[in-house]
Amino acid sequence: MSVKGKIIWISGPVVKASGMARSKMYELVMVGEEGLIGEVIRIEGDNAYIQVYEDTTGIKPGEPVVGTGKPLSVKLGPGLIGSIFDGIQRPLNLIALKTGAFISRGVKVDPLPRDKKWHFEPRLKRDDRVSPGDVIGTVKETELVLHKIMVPPEVHGRIVEIVDEGEYTIDEPIAVVEAEGVKYPLTMVQSWPVRIPRPFTYKVPPEVPLITGTRVIDTFFPVAKGGSACIPGGFGTGKTVLLHQIAAWSDANIVIYVGCGERGNEMTEILIKFPKLKDPYSGKPLMDRTVLIANTSNMPVAAREASIYTGVTIAEYFRDMGYDVVLVADSTSRWAEALREVSGRLEEMPAEEGYPSYLASRIAEFYERAGRVKCLGNPGRIGSVTVIGAVSPPGGDFTEPVTTHTLRFTKVFWGLDTALAYARHYPAINWMISYSAYVDSVEKWWSKIDPEWRRNRDTALKLLQKEDELKEIVKLLGPEVLPPEERLVLLVARILREGFLQQDAFSKVDSYCVDWRQVKLLKLCLMFYENSVKALKVGVPFEKISSLKMISELIRLKENIGNEEADKMDEWARKLEEQFKVLIRENRVKTRVT
Repeated sequence: MSVKGKIIWISGPVVKASGMARSKMYELVMVGEEGLIGEVIRIEGDNAYIQVYEDTTGIKPGEPVVGTGKPLSVKLGPGLIGSIFDGIQRPLNLIALKTGAFISRGVKVDPLPRDKKWHFEPRLKRDDRVSPGDVIGTVKETELVLHKIMVPPEVHGRIVEIVDEGEYTIDEPIAVVEAEGVKYPLTMVQSWPVRIPRPFTYKVPPEVPLITGTRVIDTFFPVAKGGSACIPGGFGTGKTVLLHQIAAWSDANIVIYVGCGERGNEMTEILIKFPKLKDPYSGKPLMDRTVLIANTSNMPVAAREASIYTGVTIAEYFRDMGYDVVLVADSTSRWAEALREVSGRLEEMPAEEGYPSYLASRIAEFYERAGRVKCLGNPGRIGSVTVIGAVSPPGGDFTEPVTTHTLRFTKVFWGLDTALAYARHYPAINWMISYSAYVDSVEKWWSKIDPEWRRNRDTALKLLQKEDELKEIVKLLGPEVLPPEERLVLLVARILREGFLQQDAFSKVDSYCVDWRQVKLLKLCLMFYENSVKALKVGVPFEKISSLKMISELIRLKENIGNEEADKMDEWARKLEEQFKVLIRENRVKTRVT
């Protein structure tokens, strides 16, 4: 039975209603004459405080509040892929047809197409016993996604009816399961509360890297499938472009992109860009494996929280099918600002910088929903949700609360540097402050591609760290005062920075770098270093090495050799070895003559 109360107080996105004693925490309610969507966030006696996910302008005390008796939930089924939702899972393209370019208040649209017929292929038969998570059948949702219709987590029993292969809508029963004399009709769609994580059998160690095609990430600071990462950075450091790159090029099966409180033009860029992009692994449109949740800064502030939970719940649903899902959220700072706004309206005691005291626990709840798991049901399958969140600290201050709390709960930190961005070094990930806790976990996977991957990675990082130590001396006295070995370190660090770490997101050749090409490019940079060290030991002057024409060629190699040209890399390695042999031979002849 629905609870009915009335509004007695309004403050921005927060509404207080009386007569709500029988309501529950996080219950979905309809607010006002127009039935605006809201969620109960506090109950005090007969009164309930509700955060409203739509604009409350013009709502008056005395208007009704109707409880649904259900928590805020999302509809999960065929039709999710390729959709563009707002924060509360309303398809924006259908809203536009109803209301025009601007979203009208109180508009109701079904999240999934109810009249569309899907081709269902049953995988089970009558009298089969089923348990939560078992795959009943499949629907070819797009060319890239085989949608598995699963038994809901709370259902088990024996199939007493199942339809034949054919065309059905999401609301038509496709099977009936009987348990203890009670029959449960199953359709292609499930409903799941957004704040409750979907169940699984157990967690699996995250040992497979998420290949993003961005070298500084994959080689230096990798994230594992089922891991969590954060990208903090000041204005203009390239957070959004980096997230676009990860969403577009990562080897995940499904991409969930959540634009949480970002500027409209950034979401517009995705809406224009993604439908035109081709999936790098299949050549099909990228939208065939993508779900977009667009919650821009001019939308109601409270809906930012809903968009985060909506996104991660959809991600868990596809994880349960056995897919590797990557969820990128841009940016979690806007969500935290929404929490601060609502907390202020509730007159709660503020913590640091005005954020609520429960900020840390909310951030933890979000990132803890990442993971690689053994899914419920048969056939057995492993799925993962990788969560990558951008953080927008004011003035690039990484000590502010949202960044510091996020770092506590994520295992990868890609710190974007304003100085690198202003120097046009992109991605502007600062290798001196960034880290990954997954290096040991993914080492075995990378070793299959190159047994020396870990050694080469660590050597390159040591060279870059050594360069950082030498910078102060160079600033004061110039590089000429350094011994040849340290001047060589500066030269190789420049080659690594410009020839390996820098990557143009808009380059046709280098926007995406496959795993073997990353390994070979790094190996070439270190091969130059090792041969240079040998040359210095036999007396070759540093000036001879630093004036080699191949240095500029090595830096430009990333643009000149593509992902399908492995032979050219090997040929270039032979050329490098031969060049140094000639250099050493010439030096010996010169020394003998002298």
